[in-house]
Amino acid sequence: MKVPRRWAWWEYALWALLLASPLVLPERALIINEIAIVALFAVSLDLILGFTGIVSLGHAAFFGMGAYVAALLAKHVNPDPLLGLAAGMAAATALGAVCSLSIMRGSDLTRLMVTLGVALILAELANKLDWLTGGADGLQGVVMGPVLGRFEFDLYGQTAAWYSLTTLLVLFVLARRLVQSPFGATLKAIRDNRLRAMAIGIPVTQRIAVIYTVAAGIAGAAGALLAQTSGFASLDVFEMRRSADVMLVLVVGGTGWLYGGVAGALVFTLLQNFISSITPQYWTFWIGLFLVVLVLVGRERLLKPWTWFGRGGKA
Repeated sequence: MKVPRRWAWWEYALWALLLASPLVLPERALIINEIAIVALFAVSLDLILGFTGIVSLGHAAFFGMGAYVAALLAKHVNPDPLLGLAAGMAAATALGAVCSLSIMRGSDLTRLMVTLGVALILAELANKLDWLTGGADGLQGVVMGPVLGRFEFDLYGQTAAWYSLTTLLVLFVLARRLVQSPFGATLKAIRDNRLRAMAIGIPVTQRIAVIYTVAAGIAGAAGALLAQTSGFASLDVFEMRRSADVMLVLVVGGTGWLYGGVAGALVFTLLQNFISSITPQYWTFWIGLFLVVLVLVGRERLLKPWTWFGRGGKA
């Protein structure tokens, strides 16, 4: 049996800094909340992309499902945030279980098209069912109750930031435990060589279905957090752009170690906000240029300039 790796000192320090950030930087609480939500979304994608090798362009389907379910529950049934979070996760998990049946077989291109198609179908349904979802205008007037019955959501976003960071930490711990278990070892075997994994008796299709369902539930939690902390759910939660952005987050932070989602969300969100404040018209150009340089030079070499030239002076 594989023994889970103990937490390093820097991990405790990192989470302590993250949880303290809304108190230290109260004027940046809204951005901190956004970073936490993007990080949770990226962690969910890393479970299937980095650890299992499943490429998805429709991961926003689960994000959007969680967002709309949490918003509808708060508006029409009960405004309790934890209840909405659980409902959003449950709905996204159920959707992930259904969608997992369609991605267990076929090539990477087939999975890309299937996952993208699911997100497009849900977006069109949300648009047509305007009596329920608000259609193109979005679901407005979502008012959340206090967290745990005590902590009211404030205009500065401190409660929202702590709520999202705490949810991120809890689900990150569960995901970390999962990938460091014997189950996680089988996922890596499937990622590295599916045929060999099947030859040694690993139930590949079942493993893919389980991890895809788990990842969908975590993505639904991220969507629920977005709807709850913003008080709004719109069609853009299903857009391909959101799925593409979370893949870019993992490109920046790295795949296959979970912290890539956290680091990538931090760098990508801060860089996006910083550049867009300087040049609102051309910020996408500079983000694209940064990603091109990152891919060409390499993440490790970019962070260590003295390694830009390897042995013999070659780049």
